[in-house]
Amino acid sequence: MAPARRPNPEKTAHAVLERMAIHGVPVPVDRIAKDMGATLRYSPLDDELSGMIFVKDGRPIIGINALHHPNRQRFSIAHEIGHLEMHRDLITEKVHVDKEFRIELRALRRDAASALGTDIIEIEANRFAAALLVPDFFIEKALASRRFDIDDDAPIEDLARQLRVSKQMLEYRIRNLPKR
Repeated sequence: MAPARRPNPEKTAHAVLERMAIHGVPVPVDRIAKDMGATLRYSPLDDELSGMIFVKDGRPIIGINALHHPNRQRFSIAHEIGHLEMHRDLITEKVHVDKEFRIELRALRRDAASALGTDIIEIEANRFAAALLVPDFFIEKALASRRFDIDDDAPIEDLARQLRVSKQMLEYRIRNLPKR
């Protein structure tokens, strides 16, 4: 029997943006979650806990750490949307908890298990979140219309503010844009 085919997180994020007719930034992740039928719950949680998702009686519930920076909350919501879109069968009727997100050179990863490549659904949800928050249509146009100087962080910081993401997340996305 052939192994199950893994979803392409970047293509899936693009499809969500198209389906929701989102063509501007910052991407309204809270609206996307609600349009997908999810309830967002903001609660003060332990610092290492970023978010969680579960589906109860057919209704997705996304829990977000109210103590985290708004940009991190946006990433957590996008990450959980990724689980909802790509892994719904794995999160139905059980709580899926996402701890601290760590940025690695090759992929955004959640924890030590993800760093070993054993938690593929976390890696996929992180890639989905990055592509959802920093869409191809925006980043390619933004990079083509700006001049960048290796000694000047201001253009990257400006783009990150416009997208409402961290500078590190934007840099990750730029490094990992598909080759054209």
